[in-house]
Amino acid sequence: MGDFEVLERDGLARIARLSTPHGRIETPALLPVVHPDPARQPVAPSEFRDRLGLRALITSAYITWRTPPLRTEAERRGIHGLVRFDGPVMTDSGAFQQHAYGSVEVSPSEILEFQQRIGSDIATVLDVFTEPEAPHDVAASALRETRERARSARTARTGLLAVPVQGGTFPDLRSESARSASELGDVLAVGGVVPLLEQYRFVELARVLAAVRPHLTAGSAVHLFGTGHPMTFAFAALFGVDLIDSSAYHKFARRGSLLFPEGTVAIDDLREEICHCYLCREEPLREVARRPPEERERRIAHHNLLVSAEEMARVRQAIREGTLWELAERRATAHPALRAGLAEVYRHSEAFLPTEPESRRAFRAVVAESLGRPAAVRFARRLAEFVADESRREPIPRVGLTPEFLGRLPLADRSGSPIRWSTDTPFGPVPLELTEVYPVGPFLGPAEFERPLGRRSPSELSRELEERSELDVDLEHDWSDEWTRLQVEALLGFQYGREVARRLVPAVRGERSRRTGRLRRLTAEEGPAFVVGDDGVPRPTYRGGLRLLPCLPGRRGRVVVGDDAVPFVRAGRSLFARFVVEADASLVPDSSALLVDRNDELLGVGRLVLAPHEMRQLHRGVAVRVTSHPGASEPPEPLGPEGAGPEAPGADGDVRPPERSFIPSRR
Repeated sequence: MGDFEVLERDGLARIARLSTPHGRIETPALLPVVHPDPARQPVAPSEFRDRLGLRALITSAYITWRTPPLRTEAERRGIHGLVRFDGPVMTDSGAFQQHAYGSVEVSPSEILEFQQRIGSDIATVLDVFTEPEAPHDVAASALRETRERARSARTARTGLLAVPVQGGTFPDLRSESARSASELGDVLAVGGVVPLLEQYRFVELARVLAAVRPHLTAGSAVHLFGTGHPMTFAFAALFGVDLIDSSAYHKFARRGSLLFPEGTVAIDDLREEICHCYLCREEPLREVARRPPEERERRIAHHNLLVSAEEMARVRQAIREGTLWELAERRATAHPALRAGLAEVYRHSEAFLPTEPESRRAFRAVVAESLGRPAAVRFARRLAEFVADESRREPIPRVGLTPEFLGRLPLADRSGSPIRWSTDTPFGPVPLELTEVYPVGPFLGPAEFERPLGRRSPSELSRELEERSELDVDLEHDWSDEWTRLQVEALLGFQYGREVARRLVPAVRGERSRRTGRLRRLTAEEGPAFVVGDDGVPRPTYRGGLRLLPCLPGRRGRVVVGDDAVPFVRAGRSLFARFVVEADASLVPDSSALLVDRNDELLGVGRLVLAPHEMRQLHRGVAVRVTSHPGASEPPEPLGPEGAGPEAPGADGDVRPPERSFIPSRR
């Protein structure tokens, strides 16, 4: 298998490195489709790296093989010499030509051996292309043949191998193909989807990817064949697609069409200078439109490729920021078919939940469907469990969870009967004490600006309570301390369960920020036990971990560290995937976990980079970043503007020593 390492992620999407003989590819990456004949390349590959920032490409081994002059040159100089590019080169095997023309003249073993001979960095199995309209028996037969070809190719191939995932539009066959491909491939290439993309059948594409993605190993890069238009890049990245090839930059140029993330524009229809990239500063598009046909096509292709490269960079930036869902939603407004495809994505939350992070810096609603994101689905499920055994709550408009408001909001009537409050949120009714928890707390939508939180004053709250004749309460009593205890119990109960909260609450007290009044720490007699960031999540310090450990049965909440890495994790260094012995399957990326040795002794507390199942599948990279350990100092008060999340890593109050890459000695 190849050398694949995940560096950062946002759900299924990941910033990763795939190592090849001609250098590393940082994903998600755009691989322009390049004709093997240099005379038919509208943009010289030599310009890819320097002017466009593109470090890899894909070309056709089949076209090279069937064209004698190109075959001779490739066998003499290698595929890199033929296409005049010294970076990673992936080669396709002829499956697309099979789709276009019905057959190819080369055998699977012959084209694979040819790819080996010409030095392809990533060779592709010649699969049996399955048309979307193929019946189940035909798709199943093609899948069996593709699987046999892939097994033979894996035996023969010494380098990186791309194994196609087929199965037509049938979820059972797609899942089966994904599992078998994962056993063989360094790159898992979802094929048979070009007709769906060409015909804007994004709903069906979403169903295919939802069936495939949960069964693809995290240890291999994922390639989606034919995703050429930049408006689709964020859509594909949501499903964790790492490699995207594009011939669209040239195909659209032939018809005089300009590609943009917001859609397609015919150059002959331009009346305004709508782009000011460096190419358009060199020569405005309206002048390009008047060029001779061949030169015009070349300039448009160059422009389309630049726009595509920039969009891929935006996708990577969104992954780093945790805003990929927002980007995908904005891009989906480019075309109704893509909007329908994204609506279908929301119906497949199960494919996303295992890698959906604990929280993000904010939850910004872009479209009405934003409230169907996996984060909202998971919150709703956890909330249903939390309130399952509760009696009715009193409704109240949302107020700030700070002493100035909470001191006036009663938690019991004059007879001593408890009162519990709920408030309407974009996610439905939520217990008031949980309204700072992600995704409710950092939610940003139009209503937040139409009726901003805090417009109601504490005195107005008191008047409102006085007018509620059904309540017999003492409005002179200061309820601040009771609210703090309730909020502490609710946060711990929501995070770990009510029984765990009942065991922890007597030993900790809540502390509020002197600056904002928000709950920021849970402190025990020995010092800070939990810190609460702007996502509302209580995260244990090492001291808190010592108290939490005996409250969680079995291996719950734990990541078990291999013996070689124990002393280094105890010292605060990151835990790498290959030294993980076991991990609680209920944890997700960004969860706080207790790092223990095989004897269940606490080594430290960390936040997950990888989901537990990914830790088993990846051989490189950080699995958990340690945030608190025995030698750590007391955490500072969290920083960051209200509702906007921490301003920098560590600002949520976690202790994060300087990152030190470490791989223990295997001697």
